[in-house]
Amino acid sequence: MIHLGIIGTNWITHQFVQAALATGEYELTAVYSRTLEKAQEFGKEYAGTREYKDDLTDFFALEELDTIYIASPNSLHFVQAQQAIAAGKNIIVEKPAFSNPKEMATIIKQANENQVFFFEAARNIHEESFKKMKEFLPTPNHIIGANFSYMKYSSRYDLVLEGKEPNIFSPHFSAGSLADLGVYLVYAALGWFGMPKEVHHFARKIQTGVDGLGMIILRYENFDVCLQHGKIGEAHLASEIYFDDGTLWLDAVNSINQARLYKHTDDGAPLEIEVSAKENPMIEEARDFAEIIQNPDNEAYGERYEEWVELARNVNQILYELRKQAGVVFDADQE
Repeated sequence: MIHLGIIGTNWITHQFVQAALATGEYELTAVYSRTLEKAQEFGKEYAGTREYKDDLTDFFALEELDTIYIASPNSLHFVQAQQAIAAGKNIIVEKPAFSNPKEMATIIKQANENQVFFFEAARNIHEESFKKMKEFLPTPNHIIGANFSYMKYSSRYDLVLEGKEPNIFSPHFSAGSLADLGVYLVYAALGWFGMPKEVHHFARKIQTGVDGLGMIILRYENFDVCLQHGKIGEAHLASEIYFDDGTLWLDAVNSINQARLYKHTDDGAPLEIEVSAKENPMIEEARDFAEIIQNPDNEAYGERYEEWVELARNVNQILYELRKQAGVVFDADQE
């Protein structure tokens, strides 16, 4: 059984804890919040939670904890991950895990040196529907392009329009549209197609200094992938991958609930691809992480883990390059 501790008491933490418990591989052992009241309020929903802390040093010192899920504001991930690794804990860090490649490289190195696992909680690449789509992708020389979209209006942008700076739109907290939503699109592109040769980002900055929306072009050897992300507007577009003999249609890439394959030679009726999305979209990543944690000496799992780490490193590098092109500077970049 994996003894889980959590940092962050927002809705996404509830979703991950519920997913982890549903796998039967975890128990929620400890909750950290800046106040004991908030920690206790969170933990009362889960029977068996034993420890509540408002001091991180005390929290990381809990011997029974072996894995920490970090879902604090993005800018806090790096320091908290370092503290967890130093205490000998595995870490599951909510996406985007770290602000820049320097932070990412430091954590990967420290995790390896301390013989613990680091996972970035990019749930979409762990979903069975995402993995299944690989069966329908031809070799790269038969792909001619792709368009992915994830653009959802955030009610917190209303606060920005009032002259305020909520965390999700603040460079002090390593946030913005690319970090919050665009990361799913970049993960999908790199997960299916690998590293691009060139990247281009055409972003709209808002008054807080971060990107509110953007259009991205990833250039590969034989095709381009266009990514549309945004938090200050709403899009209702599907995502598509184009082949020289057809099109793979997806309702989304952040979570695939429907998929169809259109062939130029067909009579127009597409092949409906059977996909089964989980009610809680984080169950599959929680199960994947548990397999690695509980089988540290399994060679096949070890190779899979290294692939995830390298993908996380590559996504982080691309996000950083895209953010630089948009002129978005985080406080973490200057430290």
